[in-house]
Amino acid sequence: MSKKKESFLVNRLKSIRYAFKGAMYLIKTEASIKIQLCIAVLVTIAGFFFKISATEWVLQCLAIAMVISVEGINTAIEDVADFIHPEHHKKIGIIKDIAAGAVFISAFFAALIGLIIYLPKIF
Repeated sequence: MSKKKESFLVNRLKSIRYAFKGAMYLIKTEASIKIQLCIAVLVTIAGFFFKISATEWVLQCLAIAMVISVEGINTAIEDVADFIHPEHHKKIGIIKDIAAGAVFISAFFAALIGLIIYLPKIF
């Protein structure tokens, strides 16, 4: 007996539910995500305070999404690496360092975007 194939819409709704579940897991368990969300809230408040332009809002939102997304991917890579090879291994360490480096790069450029937007408004 074959299993009835679910509709496209049902599959998409399930995907959204799983993605939301993953995002909530990140928020609940990862200190770095909590810090980045606090920074996101602060710069969002700053955006309203300084009345940033639509273009600046887009850049700010993209920067926030970039950092939080890359941090999520970093966490997933670290969890997979730990699952596959729980004890310390040089190659796993390099893989984790590369993933952390991607977070660093995204955070650096997000901070640069923040400076470009807010320094002229502050000074």
